[in-house]
Amino acid sequence: MIDQEHRFSSQNICKILVARGLISKEQARDVLLREAAATKALEAKNAEKKRRDSSGTVIETPVTFADVLVALKIKLISDPAKTLDEDTIYEAMAQGFGMVYKKIDPLKLELNLVTKTIPRSFAMKHLLLPLEMDGDRLVVATSHLFNQEAIDDVERVTNLKVVPVISSKSDVIRLIDEFFGFRHSITAAEDQFSRTGVDLGNLEQYVKLKTVDELPSTDQHIVNAVNHLFAYAFEQRSSDIHIEPKRETSLVRMRIDGMLHTAFKLPKQVHNAVISRIKTLSRLDMAERRRPQDGRIKTVKGGKEVEIRVSTIPVAFGEKVVMRIMDPDVLFQDLGMLGLSAGDLERFKGIVTRPHGIVLVTGPTGSGKSTTLYSTLRMLSSPEVNVVTIEEPIEMIHEDFNQISVQPAIGVTFASILRNILRQDPDIIMVGEIRDIETAQSAVQAALTGHLVLSTLHTNDAVTSVTRLLDLGIPPFLVHSSLVGVVAQRLVRKICSNCKGDLTMDAGELKQMGLDLNLEGPVPLKHGKGCVQCRNTGYKGRQGIFEVLPYSESMKKMTSDDANIPSLRKRAQMEGLISLRENAVKAMLEGRTTYQEVLRVTFEQ
Repeated sequence: MIDQEHRFSSQNICKILVARGLISKEQARDVLLREAAATKALEAKNAEKKRRDSSGTVIETPVTFADVLVALKIKLISDPAKTLDEDTIYEAMAQGFGMVYKKIDPLKLELNLVTKTIPRSFAMKHLLLPLEMDGDRLVVATSHLFNQEAIDDVERVTNLKVVPVISSKSDVIRLIDEFFGFRHSITAAEDQFSRTGVDLGNLEQYVKLKTVDELPSTDQHIVNAVNHLFAYAFEQRSSDIHIEPKRETSLVRMRIDGMLHTAFKLPKQVHNAVISRIKTLSRLDMAERRRPQDGRIKTVKGGKEVEIRVSTIPVAFGEKVVMRIMDPDVLFQDLGMLGLSAGDLERFKGIVTRPHGIVLVTGPTGSGKSTTLYSTLRMLSSPEVNVVTIEEPIEMIHEDFNQISVQPAIGVTFASILRNILRQDPDIIMVGEIRDIETAQSAVQAALTGHLVLSTLHTNDAVTSVTRLLDLGIPPFLVHSSLVGVVAQRLVRKICSNCKGDLTMDAGELKQMGLDLNLEGPVPLKHGKGCVQCRNTGYKGRQGIFEVLPYSESMKKMTSDDANIPSLRKRAQMEGLISLRENAVKAMLEGRTTYQEVLRVTFEQ
């Protein structure tokens, strides 16, 4: 029974955790005995790290019993390998006290609503974070379960009905810091650099750009704003950051697990300043706005170095920047972790460990080809082997490889480097992409002279890559002599392990959607229900789906100028080729992905 007079007491919170089967009664008693000492230790720790608002005023956030529970690292009854975390504690407290718990998704927050509804000092003092406005209702997240006085104050000031929801303390504090810090930097920059008159980012006034003073890239507010963007992108597991100028605003979007999400809308006045700062970091020409430019930034993420590839291009309302985050933890993986089945992994290793020949990795942009190539090169690399790569641009610098950057402006192309690279005594050569006859011929010659050549092609599947080489102009006899294998791949989103649940679909219904499993009746599947860890998408992370084709003697005999793709594919399947669709279906039936993802990224051949 909950003691209503002291309903938010540590004793009542322990009763709730015990009632929900999270901790035992013995653990609860032990926690209550250790509460005072743990609280004192946390208060001493907090005193060392004073928090201040923008005016310099010290902001105190009292230690709560939830902080104590997290600090004590109590093992869960259901899984002793895990400890009681903050989200679990606050969710249980919310349910126990009949309140709503909400895991905040930063990508769904609106910057102006968060930062202009209540002052930062008030928000931090009372741990209140505005989430959304619906008519005359304002949804506010808080970690204080007894915040009624502060909520009443917000209602009086805003003339809105405040609907409180419970969120974890660290989430509320972190997002107040991030959003108010970002808003402070953007607002200060907007005030300092806003101009009266026409918007010079618009294409119609593009010729007037030279008359505008360049925004100083060393401005501290812009520096802080760009730093916020990078930190936010790292935290959200973003692979790309898009900064897009529109007519009235500047849009910041981030790609997470292959999907773009809108993160911020910035004032148009600060767009050029942000672009200038990024150009400075990536050593690009700030004065050049009419031509596309490419650069790179090296920074730190979680204690590890990451590289950010920067691309700028002029669009209708100004200059757009896309930054790709090249994370070494993603690019360099053990081959067994890429998603290859046991059979395909064995076939793939058999192809790439050949002493010479061409190995092609195919797939559309963003299908994980670079990860496969870099991971393969790292496996093959050793002190006895000279690995040379030719890339446009170099995606991730690795000291074990000799990496060459293509520079077409001065005549340094894939083909020209390949013609001269044999003098560098290479054992393994990686060519970023075979896109023309000259590069293809040079790659074939390198393979024929005893080198292993890895490269990429943009084709839909493995078998089509064979005919693509013929289409480029490589004679069939040279394809026979040089090609040793092809790997086609795609990326599918993985079902979130935290909210994975059972789903049953009828085989006939799946067939109508285009997914013929050669089964009848109900098919047991998995899906993500949506939870706090996956931002209610049901997906978290991605994995590769592969199609591995060793180029066999029988296929060589069938390859001619008028090679028939269906016949080649049929022969490959007879020799054990498992298609992209089949491997995707296998991942679906094993509960790693969903039928929606299978239909999205693969097609029936």
